[in-house]
Amino acid sequence: MTSPTDTASTPLTAPAAPRLWPHAGWAWFAVAALMVAYTSSFIDRQILSLLVEPIRKNLTITDTQFSLLAGLAFSLFYTVMGVPMAKVADRGSRRIIIFFGIVIWSVMTVGCGLANSFWALFAARIGVGIGEATLSPAAYSMISDYFPPRRRARALAVYSMAPYLGSGLALMIGGGVIDLIAKAGEMRLPIVGVLEPWQQTFVLVGAPGLLIAALFLIVREPPRHGVVSTGVQSGVLKFMWARKSTFYTMILAFSVFGMAGISYLSWMPAVLIRTHGWAPAQVGVAYGAILIFAATPGVLIGGWITDKLAARGRADAPLYTAVLALVAAIPFAIATPLLPDANWALASLAAFSFCAGVMNSLPATALQSVSPNQFRAQVTAIYFLIGNLISLGLGPTLVAAISDSLLGGPQHIGTALAIVSGVTITIASLMLIRALPAFRASVAEASDWQGHSK
Repeated sequence: MTSPTDTASTPLTAPAAPRLWPHAGWAWFAVAALMVAYTSSFIDRQILSLLVEPIRKNLTITDTQFSLLAGLAFSLFYTVMGVPMAKVADRGSRRIIIFFGIVIWSVMTVGCGLANSFWALFAARIGVGIGEATLSPAAYSMISDYFPPRRRARALAVYSMAPYLGSGLALMIGGGVIDLIAKAGEMRLPIVGVLEPWQQTFVLVGAPGLLIAALFLIVREPPRHGVVSTGVQSGVLKFMWARKSTFYTMILAFSVFGMAGISYLSWMPAVLIRTHGWAPAQVGVAYGAILIFAATPGVLIGGWITDKLAARGRADAPLYTAVLALVAAIPFAIATPLLPDANWALASLAAFSFCAGVMNSLPATALQSVSPNQFRAQVTAIYFLIGNLISLGLGPTLVAAISDSLLGGPQHIGTALAIVSGVTITIASLMLIRALPAFRASVAEASDWQGHSK
């Protein structure tokens, strides 16, 4: 296997004078603010899926048009715009970029509530995607400059809890909030006019984001650590390609695992409804609780284990922990949709979600640990771009195709989910095992230009 330093055309060197790390209080305040912002963004995303019927009825749109609102309008612009936004974050104030990003997606979420046509709602969803594209690449870079490597995994794990918290809260309480607003009926406002209950929901979800944005007027921009003075002039893509055994093997492995994770979020509710006869409301509460109380602790424990292993001198701690989590997840991923008893299925789902949480705490730590400061946000954005294309683009569709074309129809969706999840997680495990030597070499290279950061 090729060592990353063998392929680098120009050695990387860091500035001579190191900088002190920020005070722990300010660092954790920033992590908390970033986590709240990230949680809010996932509530904004998830709430649309709970408003399918009232939006279709009120705007007279088809299922295909609604899928464009949930998919193309948001996901395409979120993933594609992440790369240029990340380039700005690697060069400028990440705090200010995040501030304006939160303002944009909050205003645009409120705009969803003011939309009275398909195209107005489509445009607002594009705005939400562009605003949210600013957050994670800048946040990962920022957190990495708040904490030295030995304490970084736990901090990144706290931030990485947000998708599970946001999605879980939306599933658990979103339906109830929507029902309360629906019972209150339409609202008439000056200038705006009449707002239907689904429109009021968007306004209620989006408006608090402006208060969250205000937190970033208090958050401090940390000094940059691990800045490389030479060897990065050719750009992020050439830097990553020269170390492809590290970067692209990891990114592809994480993305292949994402196929299983997204497939579960997309199809496990259908398994509970079709196989076990559950009502959608039951599924929302149960799955939301599992995301909050099983997956979220998994994220924290993944960060804690990684920091402990790193403190004991294990250079490949993030990938080693990820491999352990993936191997542990395989039996639960296969068994969950096949179990005939609903209670056992939920218990197995909780175990799988815990393992997935451990796994999902680690991509950020692994990628940040081997990226120069001026590339950290861009590496994250490239990972999101590739990861979303593979996981969102292939995972749920592959499950449906196997169920419809090979297994005989909708009642076999659980078997298809078990097949896709078992195969993809196994492949991801083998890819990460293959990446371990290259990753250790990249960590050794990184220590040369951030040795003061240990």
